[in-house]
Amino acid sequence: MTEDHKSPKLPVEGKRNILITSALPYVNNVPHLGNIIGCVLSADVFARYCRLRGYNVIYMCGTDEYGTATETKALEENCSPKQICDKYHAIHKEVYDWFNISFDKFGRTSSPEQTEACQSIFKKIFDNKWLSERTVEQLYCDTCERFLADRLVEGTCPTPGCEYDSARGDQCDKCGKLLNPTELKNPRCKVCKSSPRLRDTDHLFLELPLLKDKLEQYINKMSVDGSWSQNAIQITNAWLRNGLERRCITRDLKWGVPVPHEKYSNKVFYVWFDAPIGYISITACYTPDWEKWWKNPENVELFQFMGKDNVPFHTVIFPSTLLGTGENWTLMKTISVTEYLKYESGKFSKSNGIGVFGNDAKDTNIPVEVWRYYLLTNRPEVSDTDFTWPDLQAKLNSELLNNLGNFINRVLSFIAKPAGQGYNSIIPTVADDVSGDSHDLTKKLADKVSAYLDQYIEAMEKVKLKQGLKIAMSISGEGNAYLQETAFWRLYKENQPLCALVMKTAAGIAYLLACLLEPFMPSFTLEVFKQLNLSVETHLSLSDDKDVDRVRRPWDILSAGHKIGAPKPLFRELKDEELEFYKNKFAGSQADRVVRAEAEAENVAEQLKKTKVSDGKGKKKSSNETKNKAAAEQDITITRLDIRVGLIKKAEKHPDADSLYVEEIDVGEEQPRTVVSGLVKYIPVDEMQNRKVCVLCNLKPAAMRGIKSQAMVLAASNDDHTKVELVEPPSSACVGERITFPGHEGNPDELLNPKKKVWETLQVDLHSNEELVACYKNIPLTTSAGVCKVSSISCGSIR
Repeated sequence: MTEDHKSPKLPVEGKRNILITSALPYVNNVPHLGNIIGCVLSADVFARYCRLRGYNVIYMCGTDEYGTATETKALEENCSPKQICDKYHAIHKEVYDWFNISFDKFGRTSSPEQTEACQSIFKKIFDNKWLSERTVEQLYCDTCERFLADRLVEGTCPTPGCEYDSARGDQCDKCGKLLNPTELKNPRCKVCKSSPRLRDTDHLFLELPLLKDKLEQYINKMSVDGSWSQNAIQITNAWLRNGLERRCITRDLKWGVPVPHEKYSNKVFYVWFDAPIGYISITACYTPDWEKWWKNPENVELFQFMGKDNVPFHTVIFPSTLLGTGENWTLMKTISVTEYLKYESGKFSKSNGIGVFGNDAKDTNIPVEVWRYYLLTNRPEVSDTDFTWPDLQAKLNSELLNNLGNFINRVLSFIAKPAGQGYNSIIPTVADDVSGDSHDLTKKLADKVSAYLDQYIEAMEKVKLKQGLKIAMSISGEGNAYLQETAFWRLYKENQPLCALVMKTAAGIAYLLACLLEPFMPSFTLEVFKQLNLSVETHLSLSDDKDVDRVRRPWDILSAGHKIGAPKPLFRELKDEELEFYKNKFAGSQADRVVRAEAEAENVAEQLKKTKVSDGKGKKKSSNETKNKAAAEQDITITRLDIRVGLIKKAEKHPDADSLYVEEIDVGEEQPRTVVSGLVKYIPVDEMQNRKVCVLCNLKPAAMRGIKSQAMVLAASNDDHTKVELVEPPSSACVGERITFPGHEGNPDELLNPKKKVWETLQVDLHSNEELVACYKNIPLTTSAGVCKVSSISCGSIR
């Protein structure tokens, strides 16, 4: 969590001044991934983008600490509300630190500044007569001598067919129905279990109907000027359409901001009145000149990020409160709202402990940049989206590892090779007679990158974060295509001046990607800068016309003669066995996980008791473990084959064999593999070009008529071998990804031992089925984009 401990930033005349807030996370539990993407992570991406653009920006957030839920949690944990807040504020801070959230200030609403701000705003709206008093009936506990808030009442759910006997006063956890405490059957006090009684109590209400004209004028203007997200507009309009009602702003609690009124001195403000004011008080903790941000609508734009359940409090209640003061507040310009992120098609739940929580993510071996990337690619901007472990695996392995990481590693690794093989870690000098503008492939790449840059800025300015990320990743895809089309490894031997241009351009694209992806994956950017041997302080700024112009000429981005650092892989594959481990570990609720962990611990203890130790004479324990392990090592299973998605870059006839093709196939490695295939009489040479194929990569290389074949292309044939067709992966499958067999897990052999006849044993069960799907027995050859197929040969043999 990067808080700026230098002098606080204040609005600057003539600059674009942006104030960013994200919904204050409630402090009574650990934030889950849905909370993180819904508010703090999304706001962080936009704040980082604004800094990239050179805007004067501050990002304010903190924990929301007052209210019934905190008092209830304190009762559960047998401590004071303040102790609960101290505990969970620290947990939140630790989680956001790990997620690299770049707050300028991460504060708390239980501060003296919060009390001062709330009471000041209240006094102004009270003096302006926007408040009214009403008497309501509320459950009162004679034993505890207090009115009971919703969550301090339990009873039997009144819903027919449910009748859950531990329903809360606000909601039944069994049937999900929203409730009022007075609806419960047999209500009881959560603290002492006594039966409460109805009793009159007086409360203060914000007269929203009287503020309707002021509010609608604000909404109609700002929703257009600020390009509010569609879900925010729909939710707000529904509130207006159904008619605004007066809202109670006081509660009979102890833990909250005291109401500064003699009659209501034993009450506190309702958390949804005081929580949005927390943005103001946290800014006051950041700088004593907070009014320069919050009472300066002419020079400051306020952007707010939240989940859809928070919308009406930010588009109706909070602005009404500020409008009611009659002061010149900085009201929200843009609201960015997410729908719900679901967990494995179910719902994340803090109360039930379902889903992956911030501390869970931190405790996995999956790096933070992967979590950030996955959440942001799945950001639920217009509809609910699902978190699933297979989807996280697919996006990591294909998009981050095989696309982004593969591109940058290929470029930097080649530059780092010693002279005679590469450039000895020096960005090459481009000869005067070689120009990016005159080399077709380089000029084409520059034009595409320039267009993508414009699209990136347009998307990010409109807070379309998922689109911005997709556009940046498209540049990586173009970079990979550029490397293949230019065949830099061949250019190095045949045309050194042009190869220097290609590698200098590609290194510039790597730097550009690090800059554009910094808002999304700052730790990734730091690592790329380290490998480029560049200081983060020299970061590209998209506010500088010179920098933007330089990006449009990627061969000019990095200086010739610059020495790079040591390249290494940026991402690690998430393997199937790891995926299964995480799926099982995070299945069910947190309570279920505790039970499982305890059961596993007991099981391990029992196994240890049964284990026979050495007899002290060098004899090992009596066990079938070693025998089983040896047998397992000799098992011939389909997972021992390394079959990958390949792309034929070039195919031509063998110079010394009429029936053979020689292909150059990209299988996701630094160099394409040379493959010799006997397909000439079955497939025309023009149909072999630029096709995706399935390639067996761990056969022992074999010379075929003088040319060493480093792999084998899989093809299906009919019974009499008169027809042969290539086995083809889906067109959207990622080059280099391993083809899998669902239900079978394991790592392939590095190289198949021909004496063990592994391939020969497995090949007899490879075939195409009646649906033309390529299978091992009845298991389809599967990629992240779908199954592999043949064109027309059903029930054919694959080899």
